[in-house]
Amino acid sequence: MVRSPPQQERCEIDPAQIVAGSPIPTFVLDADHRIIHYNHALERLTGLRSADLIGTREQWRAFYPSPRPVMADLLLDRAGEAEIRALYGDKFRPSAVIEGAYEAEDYFPAIGGGGRWLFFTAAPITDGRGGIVAAIETLQDISLRKRAETLMADSRRRYRAFIDFIPYPVAVSDLEGRVAYVNPAFTQMFGWTLGEIQGQKNPYIPETLEGESAENLRRLKTEKVLQRYVTRRAARDGDLKTVAITASIYAEFQGDPSGTLEIMRDITLEIAEERRKEMILRVSRSLPEYPDLEGLLDFISREIKQMLDTEGALVILLDEEKQELYFLGAAYDDAERERRAKEIRFRVDELTAGRVIRTGEPLIVNDTTRNAMDYPERDRRFGYHTKNFLLVPLRSGERIIGVLGALNIKSGRFTPAHMELLAMLAGTVALSIENARFSDEIRKAYQEVISLNRARDKAVTHLSHELKTPLSVMAGSLAILERKLSAMPGEGWRPTFTRVARNLDRMIRIQEEVEDIMQGSREHAAVVSVILEQSLDLIETLLEKEAGERVASAVRARIEAFYGPRRSGSEVLSPVRVINERIDILAPFFAHRAIEVVRDFAPVPEIFIPPEVFIKTIDGLIRNAVENTPDEGRIEIGTRPEGGGARIEIRDSGVGVPAWLQERIFEGFVHTQSSQAYASRRPFDFNAGGKGADLLRMKIFSERCGFTLGMHSERCRFIPREEDVCPGRIGGCAFCADRADCLASGGTVFFLWFPAIGDRR
Repeated sequence: MVRSPPQQERCEIDPAQIVAGSPIPTFVLDADHRIIHYNHALERLTGLRSADLIGTREQWRAFYPSPRPVMADLLLDRAGEAEIRALYGDKFRPSAVIEGAYEAEDYFPAIGGGGRWLFFTAAPITDGRGGIVAAIETLQDISLRKRAETLMADSRRRYRAFIDFIPYPVAVSDLEGRVAYVNPAFTQMFGWTLGEIQGQKNPYIPETLEGESAENLRRLKTEKVLQRYVTRRAARDGDLKTVAITASIYAEFQGDPSGTLEIMRDITLEIAEERRKEMILRVSRSLPEYPDLEGLLDFISREIKQMLDTEGALVILLDEEKQELYFLGAAYDDAERERRAKEIRFRVDELTAGRVIRTGEPLIVNDTTRNAMDYPERDRRFGYHTKNFLLVPLRSGERIIGVLGALNIKSGRFTPAHMELLAMLAGTVALSIENARFSDEIRKAYQEVISLNRARDKAVTHLSHELKTPLSVMAGSLAILERKLSAMPGEGWRPTFTRVARNLDRMIRIQEEVEDIMQGSREHAAVVSVILEQSLDLIETLLEKEAGERVASAVRARIEAFYGPRRSGSEVLSPVRVINERIDILAPFFAHRAIEVVRDFAPVPEIFIPPEVFIKTIDGLIRNAVENTPDEGRIEIGTRPEGGGARIEIRDSGVGVPAWLQERIFEGFVHTQSSQAYASRRPFDFNAGGKGADLLRMKIFSERCGFTLGMHSERCRFIPREEDVCPGRIGGCAFCADRADCLASGGTVFFLWFPAIGDRR
C-alpha cells in the first residue's frame, strides 16, 4: 500500500505536482470516489479536460459509454476478487509489486478515436492506521504492442496453416529442443499428437541418436540451415523410421533466434528398396561362390544379420524324412552360439518355425514374453535369450524346405517392411539352397561312385590280369595240340578244333579290350614274385613248345608281351594310306560275305597319333560295319578335310541302332542285338556283334588321344521294332523289292575327326 506522509512532515514538493507532471497517465480518487487528480498525460490519452472532471464522480467517462465502477472505485469499496472478476473477467490479476493493488489489460473503443488497448494498475492509498483514504490508478497505452501481437498471432495462424498444409511431417522446437508445434502430417506418420509431446524434449529422437541430434543442433545454431541429412526417428509405437530432414533456425522478434523448424520426409521405403536391390544384386552375384550347402547358408545368415541389423540370423532347414529342423547356417555376434546352433536339432512341432513351415505364413513376434511357453527350452539349448524374431518360409516350387529367421533386432521393432525384405531374400536364395542341397547329395553320391569305381577298376584290372595267364596257356596248349593232331591220320578233329580256337580268340580279344579300357586308370605294381608264380604254367608250356630255343629269352619275351606296360608313342600317319592297308588286311576275314566296300578318299592332312590306337579304332569300326550289314549290302569308307583336320566316315547299310540306345552306345557292354544273336558266330559274320567293349575302348582312345568320335543312325523302316529281325541277306527280305530299297531304308555312320598334325603336336 502507498502510505501518506505524517501530518507533521512537510514536503517541499507538492504531491499534486508530482502526479500532474508524471508522464504516466494517472488519476486519483478520494474516499468518496471523487476525482482529485487527473494529470496532463491522461488528458492527452482520453481527450477529456481535468477541469471538467475534478471533483466529480465521472471517472467512468474516460473509459466507458455509461456509468460503471473503474478499478480504483472497486479498491475504495474494498471489493473482493469475485466482484472484480464480475466486471473484468479474467483480464485482471493481483499486482506482483504492490500489496492490495490489481492490474489488468483491456480494450477501450471510445478512447483515441479508434480505440486503445490499455494496461492499468489501481492501488489503494492508506493512512498510518491502514485505512484507505484514496486510490490511484495509472494507465499505459499498449495498443502498438497489442497490434504487434495481433499481427504476430495472425502471422502464426497463417504460418501454422501453411505448416499444416505441408504434406511432410514438420516439428517446431525451441532452442533447447522442447516441442512447440507439430503438424497433422507428423501425427499421421509418427502417431504423436501435439498435446502429447508439446513442451517435451523431442521424445521422437531415439536414445541411441541423442548424441547425433545434439551435434546437429549445435551445427544448426552455427550454420542456420542444414540441408537434407538422413537419420532415424521413433514413432509412438516404437517403430523406427528413416527420414531425410531439412532444418533451419527461425526468429520471431528483431531477428533473434527463437527455435528450430524441421521438415521431414519418410524415406524408409526408399532406403529399404535401395537396400533390397543392393542386397539382391550382392547375393545373386555371390551365390555361385558358395557351391557347398553350409558355406551358402552361412553367407545367407550373415546377409540377413547385416541387412536387418539383428543380433542373430538362422537358416532353418527341414529334414523331411526325420521331420526335424536343423540349423546348418547361422550368424551371431558370438561365434560360440553359431557353433552350438549347428549341433542342435528339434522336432518340427517343437519350434515356431515348424508352424511357419506348416502354414506357409511368415511370422513376426516383437515380444516373446507374451508367448513364454514357446521359447524357454529352445533358449536353454541355444544358451541365448530371444526377445523378438521374424520368420519367413523358404519355398521351392510347391514345397517349403525351411525358414529364414532374424533374431533380436537391435533397434526398434520388426515391421512388415522387414518381413517383405526377408521374404524377397527367401525367394532369391531358395532355389540356390535347394540346388546346393542336391549338389551336396550328388557330391556325396559321386564320392561313393568314385569309391565304387575304384574298387571296380581294381577288380576288373585284377580279373583281366588273371585272365592273361590261363588264356596264354590255353593258346599255347592249342598250338601244341594242333601240331600233334596234324601228325595223326584223318581230319575229323578239325571242325571242333576250329570252333575252340575261334572262341579262345574271342576271349583273348575281350581281355585285350578290357586291358585297353583300363589302361591309365589302374595302379601298376611291379610284383615280380607274383608274376613268376602266375607264369609257372606258361613256362612249362613254352618249354614244350619252344624246344631247341633259348627258353629264358622266350619266357622273358612272352612275360613282357603279356604283363609288361604297353608303350606306344604317337607318330605321323597318313589316314588314307593306313585305312587302305587295313581294308586290304581285313578283307580276307570277311571274304565269305557278299559285301561291297566302297572307298571314297579325298586328300586329308596327316595326323599325329599312336599307330596302335588308330589301327584298333579303324579295324573295330570296319568290323562293326561288316557285322551289321546284310549280305548283298554295302559299306562306305571315306575321308575328307574338315575344320583344318581330317574327317573319316565308315557307313553301313544295316538295320540301324534304336534311338534310345544311340546315347549309350559308347558306354560299354551295350549290345544292339541280344547276346544269343552273336554268341556262336565268327567275327565279321552278320549280327556276330561285339562284346560291348569295343566302342567303349574307342571312346576312351578318343579322349586319351584328342580326337572326336561320334555316330548317327537310322533304324530300318521295314523292321522298326527291336524284336524285328533282318534275314541277313537282301534277297531274303520280304520288304525289299531290290537292293536299292535296302540301301535307302536305314543304316549307321560312325565318324572320326582328327586335328591337323601341327595342332596335335
